[in-house]
Amino acid sequence: MTAVHVVVPDGIDDPTRPSGGNTYDRQVCRELSSIGWSVHEHALSGFWAGPDAASLAALARVMQGIPDGAVVLLDGLIASTAPDVLVPETPRLRLVVLVHMPLGHRPVDDGALPRERAVLSAGAAVVTTSAWTRRRLLELYSLPADRVHVAEPGVEPAELAPGSDSGGGLLCVAAVRHDKGHDLLLGALEMISEESWHCVCVGSLDRDQAFVEELRARVLEAGLEQRVDFPGPRTGAELDRSYAAADLMVLASRAETYGMVVTEALVRGLPVIAADVGGVSEALGSGADGSLPGVLVPPEDPVALAAVLRAWLRDAELRRRWRQAARERRESLFGWSRTASVVADVLAGASR
Repeated sequence: MTAVHVVVPDGIDDPTRPSGGNTYDRQVCRELSSIGWSVHEHALSGFWAGPDAASLAALARVMQGIPDGAVVLLDGLIASTAPDVLVPETPRLRLVVLVHMPLGHRPVDDGALPRERAVLSAGAAVVTTSAWTRRRLLELYSLPADRVHVAEPGVEPAELAPGSDSGGGLLCVAAVRHDKGHDLLLGALEMISEESWHCVCVGSLDRDQAFVEELRARVLEAGLEQRVDFPGPRTGAELDRSYAAADLMVLASRAETYGMVVTEALVRGLPVIAADVGGVSEALGSGADGSLPGVLVPPEDPVALAAVLRAWLRDAELRRRWRQAARERRESLFGWSRTASVVADVLAGASR
């Protein structure tokens, strides 16, 4: 049996704080165990908002307790901020960093990029969740290309969403915070208020409370309180019901490395309108004949988003084509076992 120590932020199983990164970490740990790896998980608090001295000291204690020669898979949320702890451990441990979002695409202080560079350069390997992220890291840090790998997220099988004739059920699944672009989505919805639609924005409401309050005030001002809902996070069967009731996924993010909710929609046959950022185009993919199961719009452009939404709502033939392409794209999606197989290969290579 091959062993790996996995260092993750605390709360990755917290249903009130769902995220793509949390899902990825949990699924990979589960799948590695299923294929024979002995997975030793270490969850650390204090890294979601940037580490303090106590968090770094806790990380140091965890690392010191890992035996010499062990392979360690570290979530980038932790690893990229802690070179002073991790770089001195590289002579005795084989560190593999899992980067969900490069620091260059987060609001960070001036010293953040050098810290991330130091960790990624010293580690044995880097795993990214999209080809776009890999390219970005190579551009930012001039890392050896053969040490940076792509393990795209898998997706759980799901029932097809039935859809409605009108196509008016809009769904956004993302934590309600500035980088997910809910203000841009709301701006687009204000422009198409004459159309028939209802939008449900599923996602955590405690990441950026000031932003949430601004959105709620704007919804009231626009008279859309009966048409735009912010029910908070949903997981499991409750989230499944949200997808089943939807006609279209809308994602107006300012930054995404992949966009797992895109494939979560597509596996249910739901078309997607999303901002063309990061690796979203990889998640969207295409149908068997190359047709897109939706469309990518320019980022930070609510006018363009509104135009595409209006076209979707008014054009039954467009809805039919996108739904067909989404169902075809569904057939090419793969499960988490393939993701874990790629990660396992990287870990095995790092151990040699």
